[in-house]
Amino acid sequence: MDKAKNMRKLNILYTRVSTLDQRTDRQRVNEKDFDIVVEDKCSGAIPFFEREGGKEILSYIEKGIVEKISAITIDRLGRDMLDILNTLNYLNQKLITVYFINQGIRTIDEDGKENPISKLIISTLAIISEMTRNQIRENQLGGIKLAKARGVYKGRVTGSKEDVQQFLSKPKNKKALEYLKRGMSMTEAGKLAGVHINTMTKIKKLGIV
Repeated sequence: MDKAKNMRKLNILYTRVSTLDQRTDRQRVNEKDFDIVVEDKCSGAIPFFEREGGKEILSYIEKGIVEKISAITIDRLGRDMLDILNTLNYLNQKLITVYFINQGIRTIDEDGKENPISKLIISTLAIISEMTRNQIRENQLGGIKLAKARGVYKGRVTGSKEDVQQFLSKPKNKKALEYLKRGMSMTEAGKLAGVHINTMTKIKKLGIV
């Protein structure tokens, strides 16, 4: 007999924030109504099932014990349109309902069928989520260009030196080191912390990760 069929299936609340110092309190709506709360602290650009929380959820799915996954909004699932749609398609095939609390949207109806209207709305929201991420990135780059034009943004003076502690204590470098110690790759940590890959190599070496 298949044990998974006799097990009570899980109703999971998924939460995500982009940085380690952010909290997920606002996303934990009626937390007690869920069997498990899975939390990620990473960029929404990272594919869902490559995140630590995503891997945890996947392990439950592979055991056949997940019934429903809820998130406060669709951008918690991710900010990459293709990955969001691929994730939802995979979950639909597994007949796992995904519910977005604030939007009141569910992927599978009570009769177990995919909701075509919800699918259209979700596709639109996924596009908006990705556009928002791209706009934030453009605003950041624009701010740097403006600062450079005004002479406010400057790199390190050629020939200057700083000790290891000063280097690793810089906010971005410190955050990148925290990500590395959590087991993230240099590429992932660099993207999250906004640090160039060459600097990541130095951080990893000096931080003895």
